[in-house]
Amino acid sequence: MSEAFVNPLERNGPSVVTSARAIKFWARKLLLLPDDAVVSVSELACHVPGCPPKETVILVMQGTETVQASVHKPMTDVTEDDVAHAFSAASNPTDFSRLSN
Repeated sequence: MSEAFVNPLERNGPSVVTSARAIKFWARKLLLLPDDAVVSVSELACHVPGCPPKETVILVMQGTETVQASVHKPMTDVTEDDVAHAFSAASNPTDFSRLSN
């Protein structure tokens, strides 16, 4: 009974936090967001057949506007190019101009 408990749901602390900060920074830079815009980054389990087991969801919120983009990778694997591609492929790209005003 001397073995330590290993939590299978535990994330890799600093690397996830560091990745979330980088993704938020890239979204702000790419979309030219004002300081009052809120950027939220979450890693979710993907249950769609053929989808990788984890996806990173990025929400950009300002006022009553919300824009969502997804990257079908774990948060720690997301790159700046992934963020750019995800927002260019988002369903309502015209919303970005309203968010950056």
